[in-house]
Amino acid sequence: MTLQLTGVSLTHANGVQALRDVDLHIGAGEQVAIIGPSGAGKSSLLNLLATALRPGSGELQVLGERAWKLSARQRQRLRARIGLVHQSPPLPPRQRVVTAVLAGKLGQWSLGRSLLNLLHPVDIPGARAALARLDLSDKLFAQCQQLSGGQLQRVGVARVLYQAPEVLLADEPVSAMDPVLAGHTLSVLCRHAREHNVTLVASLHAVELALAHFPRIIGLRDGQILFDLPASEVDHELLDKLYANEQLQSPPTPAPPLSVQIPRC
Repeated sequence: MTLQLTGVSLTHANGVQALRDVDLHIGAGEQVAIIGPSGAGKSSLLNLLATALRPGSGELQVLGERAWKLSARQRQRLRARIGLVHQSPPLPPRQRVVTAVLAGKLGQWSLGRSLLNLLHPVDIPGARAALARLDLSDKLFAQCQQLSGGQLQRVGVARVLYQAPEVLLADEPVSAMDPVLAGHTLSVLCRHAREHNVTLVASLHAVELALAHFPRIIGLRDGQILFDLPASEVDHELLDKLYANEQLQSPPTPAPPLSVQIPRC
């Protein structure tokens, strides 16, 4: 298994229990969407898988390694094999897009190459190619502060594509995009995962996008897995249970309109 959680629980410093006794197994090359109401624990789960958070109990294995049994240096090497797309990418406003994308490989480069990249981009063609996949190559030398929220999210995706990790985690990666652009971006992520046998796990608020693009769906509520099923088996009854008592109920249709539908990867 590429990702494995056994009896994992997580309580944040403020006392909020984010995850409760979670068992989860995801194999190499799988493409999985995590859905659920706000506060369900989706972001916490992804940060655990990225080894950015340490579980309070239970065991986490990533790429065959017991992440929190490793030394700090070994864990850093493991993190270089994991890519995380943030909902709001932590990009300095004055940083150029080319530098932001190339930073995807900082965990793999030597200190000298990393410092050189801050002074002068060391792989402009590589950054341009990653951005081109997301229709952003014209923003190569723009400052991040000049971009919209959706464009910044696509820069974050391009950064992880350039990193070329073995595990790709995406936390609400298309929340600031219109439906067509969101569908295209998810299609790029899924195609990359399929072509390179990358394990892809994405949290999504838009249920219709999750069902359209991912073959496996995990429903998370109150820090626990409510269901873990093929997309074809996720029905209205399950979605109603998942989003019960939520002001924003699950979408009434399990797939996007034909005008924005993109074939599942």
